[in-house]
Amino acid sequence: MFDKQTVSLEWAGRTLTIETGRVARQADGAVLVTYGDTTVLATATFRKEAKPGQDFFPLTVNYQEKYYASGRIPGGYFKREGRPTEKETLTSRLIDRPIRPLFVDGFKNEVQVVITAISYDMENDPDIIGMIGASAALVLSGAPFMGPIGAARVGYKDGQYLINPTEQDLEESELDLVVAGTNDAVMMVESEAKELPEDVMLGAVMAGHEAMQPVMDAIIKLAEKAAKEPFEFDAEDLSGELKQIQDLVGADLSAAYKITEKLARQEAVGAAREKAAEALVATEEKPDGMDESVFKAAFKKAEAKVVRGDIIKTGKRIDGRSLDQVRPIVAEAGFLPRTHGSALFTRGETQAICVATLGTSDDEQFIDGLGGTRKEKFLLHYNFPPYSVGETGRMGGAGRREIGHGKLAWRALSAVLPEADQFPYTIRLVSEITESNGSSSMATVCGCSLAMMDAGVPISRPVSGIAMGLIKDDEGVAVLSDILGDEDHLGDMDFKVAGTEKGVTSLQMDIKIAGITKEIMETALDQAKGGRAHILSEMNKALAASRGELSANAPQMEIVNIPVDKIRDVIGSGGKTIRDIVDTTGAKLNVEDDGTIQISALDRESIDAAKKRIRELTAEPEVGEIYEGKIVSIKDFGAFVNFFGPKDGLVHVSQMADERVGHPKDIVKEGDTVWVKLMGFDDRGKVRLSMKAVDQETGKDKEAETADADAE
Repeated sequence: MFDKQTVSLEWAGRTLTIETGRVARQADGAVLVTYGDTTVLATATFRKEAKPGQDFFPLTVNYQEKYYASGRIPGGYFKREGRPTEKETLTSRLIDRPIRPLFVDGFKNEVQVVITAISYDMENDPDIIGMIGASAALVLSGAPFMGPIGAARVGYKDGQYLINPTEQDLEESELDLVVAGTNDAVMMVESEAKELPEDVMLGAVMAGHEAMQPVMDAIIKLAEKAAKEPFEFDAEDLSGELKQIQDLVGADLSAAYKITEKLARQEAVGAAREKAAEALVATEEKPDGMDESVFKAAFKKAEAKVVRGDIIKTGKRIDGRSLDQVRPIVAEAGFLPRTHGSALFTRGETQAICVATLGTSDDEQFIDGLGGTRKEKFLLHYNFPPYSVGETGRMGGAGRREIGHGKLAWRALSAVLPEADQFPYTIRLVSEITESNGSSSMATVCGCSLAMMDAGVPISRPVSGIAMGLIKDDEGVAVLSDILGDEDHLGDMDFKVAGTEKGVTSLQMDIKIAGITKEIMETALDQAKGGRAHILSEMNKALAASRGELSANAPQMEIVNIPVDKIRDVIGSGGKTIRDIVDTTGAKLNVEDDGTIQISALDRESIDAAKKRIRELTAEPEVGEIYEGKIVSIKDFGAFVNFFGPKDGLVHVSQMADERVGHPKDIVKEGDTVWVKLMGFDDRGKVRLSMKAVDQETGKDKEAETADADAE
């Protein structure tokens, strides 16, 4: 019944198996990929003809995690998987990025790749396996895909690269880098690092690329057994249409792309487009003209030829800059008056308002996933409204782009955060992109770094980021620093590097051509290092380090630790005691199972009052110490004094005064405040207190006062 075909290999200490022919046989291509005990099902399906008028390549990648994969039932009322999680969205983008450029140019048939994590062993993340599965499914499907691609994860510990480290290994690694590529070139990199040098990052990329080679060989071996016949597709030759457009508006486009201001440049390009369309696109009056979708594709090629040719020939950019020149920067810290921390970062025509907000452990985000529920203390949210590019558009929740850009900035900044035991606050950063013309994600990194320092977060070092571009054709290669939107749109590479003066904290690369070489990456990293240093120097003019003290608008917070067996004393029966502390002091308390208590309030006095109450409830009184107490009851033989939180002790009538006392009521009454010295405990463990050992006016030990007087 099944025509099952399988290939296996030992890969980084575990067995990787790719199987086809048993599951999802109606898809154009389908594989089960297993690594360790993690398994994904990857399918690829494509339409056999493009929609009429289609002018873009409609590729959709959907990665999804099923909770049954790790033996869990989803939370929530419906008890089923819902909208994509952040992890699913990020992994979908991760898989999309290296496969998209490898479809034959001009192919516009709809393609859908679905990757489903169906078994998870808590050690091997399904993302790398999903990327391999998507590659294999596409190769088997017969689609015009110039694959396969391979993928690998690289860690770094004790000077050694770790290939496909387990999730436990990553906890101790200085690097988490994912690389994907073809047999001879790198296509995509995504990473976060703990301030590593550029040569270590480049070495990691190369180590991952070398490690993935056997995987691509295995996919080819499987394709030889089970691949469908290649889909017949001939890319449309647009050379004739391209020449017509160049002859008609080539000079107009060249002039338009010399205009430095974005909106004016777009207006000039639009005018050239309208002029060419009016003359060349088919209408009822000109039935022999170009189809509109053909015109759009050819016009884009004409734009690219003008921009790319000018950069290669002249070494000058659209806005007149040299290849390694960064646009003018204005950085401002403390931009907003009532927030905990804020910054306005402007680089050319890209601008971000970045805001830092500090919260307590109650503000931590609960993240549910295959590995269980965890709490996150560092949040970064990126917003990209349509007005930032001078357009109208739908306003709604975060899309894939917003989630991806926000996570890139999160990775860039997480390496410099203080440890939780040193700075127990939950940190939320929000980046509002108000203008965009080139790498708003790197503007977010710079602005959020300043916002945290403005809020008083003790980050180890400020972080800056830069986006690099590439123009590569038969006439030469040009690496561009701080690319514009048009240079990204019409170029061959988007290469983002963020880091401190010490090293790289994040690296992301996307390639639109069939990969780049080690030499080009090395040039880009070196050029980016200089650009980052320049941006950092401009940021330092606004704020070079954390302000050292929290904003007056931020909550105050302190951590105290108590013995675990004292937790019940702080909480009290039914939570009565902790509610009383909160009500009377105004502070908020969060008690952990290990005895850690987080105290937060808007003022220092409330925290000190709460600490005092906790100390009274959990500390043990010490013999010889003097305490202030209150008379709570009077008996014939003495008075009971509440002197240490809930603790009471007896002051015997003989310990009330130096002279003989007939009855305790002769000396004290209920409610009086007195000073007592803890003399010890009787045979039954009862507390013995003395009033006469203490000067009731000063609260000083009389013996100590006498000794001081003798010394004088």
